[in-house]
Amino acid sequence: MSEPRISIVIPTQRRPGGLAVAMRSALAQTGFEAGALELVVVDNDVRPSAQAQVEALAAEAPFPVIYLHEPRAGVANARNAALGLARAPLIAFLDDDEEAPAGWLAALAEAQVGFDADAVFGPVRGRLPPGVTRHRAYLEAFFSRIGPAEAGLIAHYYGCGDSLLRRASLPGGDQPFDATHNQTGGEDTLMFAAMQVAGARFAWAPEAWVWEDPAPSRLTLRYTLARAFAYGQGPSAACAAKTPPDVPGIAYWMAVGVCQALAFGMLAAVKAILRASDAADTLDRAARGLGKVLWWGPFKLKFYGAAPSGV
Repeated sequence: MSEPRISIVIPTQRRPGGLAVAMRSALAQTGFEAGALELVVVDNDVRPSAQAQVEALAAEAPFPVIYLHEPRAGVANARNAALGLARAPLIAFLDDDEEAPAGWLAALAEAQVGFDADAVFGPVRGRLPPGVTRHRAYLEAFFSRIGPAEAGLIAHYYGCGDSLLRRASLPGGDQPFDATHNQTGGEDTLMFAAMQVAGARFAWAPEAWVWEDPAPSRLTLRYTLARAFAYGQGPSAACAAKTPPDVPGIAYWMAVGVCQALAFGMLAAVKAILRASDAADTLDRAARGLGKVLWWGPFKLKFYGAAPSGV
């Protein structure tokens, strides 16, 4: 069997509806010759709960589908396990709450070749159920990723979902994701920060967009503000993770965070009193600022890796 050019990786954990949508969209990709693609689905449940579903969808797949059970809970464990099994020199990540149009992967691949990029990112469009009306504009924006209108090299990086990575550029070989972030997330931020330090080239492909269908439990301010706080921790934590730690960088981001938390926090309070339509957006920015200040151990929030009750 010839080796594929791109391995599509979908990590999943007890989300059968979303996984079915993500898999079908991955299997419907166009613009590639026979043998160029493979799909690796990593089941991060303690039991192989997705195996039957994956095998059923794989039965009529146009290219190889590989099922992998990784029972050790954690998003870093799942992604590292996939990389250990994937055979291609390019790795595309699609989340199990995302749906990719047929030309998604071709657009990522075109940008990767055109800009000789080590990582290419595409837009994410948040898609909410019709019944969600409270804070709808804010929630759609929160679960979206917006970037430049034109394709090109960029000076920063985004998250792993909807990305195409050159395997040879990943730090740590097939274990580039830091397992200490299994429950908190941010393992992709640290990996991309390390790639940036090493001189990696990042590119943006506006045509490589995907839908994101967030779980209903996430469509609350309680969830999004907690995530905003965690996202805010990223710059400070990335500076702390360097060897040796970037102390001036930590101090800079903490100072920025203090200013953001105070300014946007006070503004959010005023907007809440006035019932302004964008109060949630301002509160989000305050939470991100606070995260830059409170970024270390006891303030790390756990979003991943919980086992289901009764297991």
